[in-house]
Parts: sequence; C-alpha cells; structure tokens
Amino acid sequence: MMEFIQDLWQFLKVRKKIWLLPIIVVLALLGAVVVATQQSALATFIYTLF
Repeated sequence: MMEFIQDLWQFLKVRKKIWLLPIIVVLALLGAVVVATQQSALATFIYTLF
C-alpha cells in the first residue's frame, strides 16, 4: 500500500498534476464512508450526519 502511495505521489509530482490530490482524497473519504455504512452498527450514526 505504501509503495502505491509513493508511486502516485511521484506520478503527480512529475506530471505536475498536484491539483488532482484533493479530488483523490475526497473520493477516498467518500469510499470510506460507503464502506462504513455497510456495517449495521455504524450505519445509524453516519445517517444522522447527513
């Protein structure tokens, strides 16, 4: 996993695509929320936030 992050960072830095980093972070956070809502114990707490 760490190697993937390092490769991604090098790709963004070399190709001057640093502006993509916030988009990637937001998508990863949304993906984490979707995964968290699949478990019944956390779903009720997350649904109250939205």
